[in-house]
Amino acid sequence: MIQTENLTKAFGATTAVDKLTFEVKEGEVFGFLGPNGAGKTTTVRLLTSLIEPSAGTARVNGYQLGKANKDIRRTVGILTETPGMYDNLSAEYNLRIYASLYEVKDIKGQVEKYLRMLGLWERRFDEAGSFSKGMKQKLAIARALLHEPPLLFLDEPTSALDPEAAHLVREFIEDLRKEGRTIFLCTHNLDEADRLCDRIGVFKTRLIVIDTPANLRAQLFERKVVFHLKDADDRLAENISSLAFVKNCKRVDNKLVVALNEPEVHNPEIVRLLVGIGAEVQFVGELKHSLEDVYLQLVERA
Repeated sequence: MIQTENLTKAFGATTAVDKLTFEVKEGEVFGFLGPNGAGKTTTVRLLTSLIEPSAGTARVNGYQLGKANKDIRRTVGILTETPGMYDNLSAEYNLRIYASLYEVKDIKGQVEKYLRMLGLWERRFDEAGSFSKGMKQKLAIARALLHEPPLLFLDEPTSALDPEAAHLVREFIEDLRKEGRTIFLCTHNLDEADRLCDRIGVFKTRLIVIDTPANLRAQLFERKVVFHLKDADDRLAENISSLAFVKNCKRVDNKLVVALNEPEVHNPEIVRLLVGIGAEVQFVGELKHSLEDVYLQLVERA
């Protein structure tokens, strides 16, 4: 759906996007993460043919950037970080205008479909200017989907939404993925990216890394399992450390923190050993690293 090669955008002496090369596959939710000013929004504007690159090439939905810009715009949907609407017009009329511009055949049906899906149908006759920021955000998502684009760009889709509305939008993105839509998601909400994205790219003017959240965790952090015991002593830690597959074992109060690969395979053996030498195992859990931990490590290294 998206292929770029050395895509670059400079504004005078400032380079906002530097030699960006990556690919987004059909049907995946791709998270694009980076600090403020990293060039994420500029990248979205490039890939939706709203601005021209300074160098490099890209193909979006099979169309060459710079040669088939109208086709690119026709086949993508975009939610910008600050969605603009005609504030003095109703929500329904706003969507009718954009549906007409996109040459949607069943304008009435499409407008009703997405107003209902996003919980705005009862407010369809209200002026868009009377909506809260969260409601405007949902209206802008509806606008981005009216023409049923196969590729959707979402720039901070849950920004300023209350928890209930943000949950609705995340469920909506999940439904779109199930339909086979490709989604390019810019977000500062790392928990959201972790739950929604098949792969993530960490970006700061240049692309730092692309991979799945799980693979990035494995590359940056050891897997560690915590064995909670009724009583623990250093003797137990020494016994566990003697196992060939254990990298290290530390006692922390009444817990043993064990670093190892493939805990799904080796945890039963550790439990058997502990029980065999008289330890009372209360429960076992893996020490988890958040996507925020991964992101901060990568940005700091960059």
